[in-house]
Amino acid sequence: MTGTVAGPDGLLRCPWALSTEEYVAYHDTEWGRPVHGDDALYERLCLEAFQSGLSWLTILRRRDGFRKAFASFVIAEVADFGPADTERLLADEGIIRNRAKIEATLANAKVLAGWEPGELDALIWSHAPEEPGPAPRTVTEVPAVTPESTALAKALKKAGIRFVGPTTAYALMQACGLVNDHLTDCTSRDPA
Repeated sequence: MTGTVAGPDGLLRCPWALSTEEYVAYHDTEWGRPVHGDDALYERLCLEAFQSGLSWLTILRRRDGFRKAFASFVIAEVADFGPADTERLLADEGIIRNRAKIEATLANAKVLAGWEPGELDALIWSHAPEEPGPAPRTVTEVPAVTPESTALAKALKKAGIRFVGPTTAYALMQACGLVNDHLTDCTSRDPA
């Protein structure tokens, strides 16, 4: 199925959203909704990086573990993590224990701790498309990369942010509401 599908409640949703209760809740209440604030965007950026190569469901099911492990993604707190924290995180079964992703998360916090408040928010949102594209009718019309996500990945890398490429940047844009990739008939396309 590539178009919207009726859920048990009769509401039409993007087809990926109906495989688990976690996906339904995430789809209906978070995905595609605007996210602002440096710490909130840092969390999403980190989770998207951890998701790379895995299913998003794996991340959703461990999100509480990630929040506990990474001080609720408060940039100033994570920036103070040291080598002992890296080892603690590598042993934490509540998260994805990938050394490169953990080290990138900590290094990114150290970079962002030196930024002015609101600077990450401004950088990310400056890459939102000026005009929204047409609403996708099917999941096959949803891109994995766009010129804006490529530019965002380049800007983040130039600023010293690690583990973010154009695909991860686009997933971040989708998750944080910079683009609206809910399908045309999806109940969450234009939430009330």
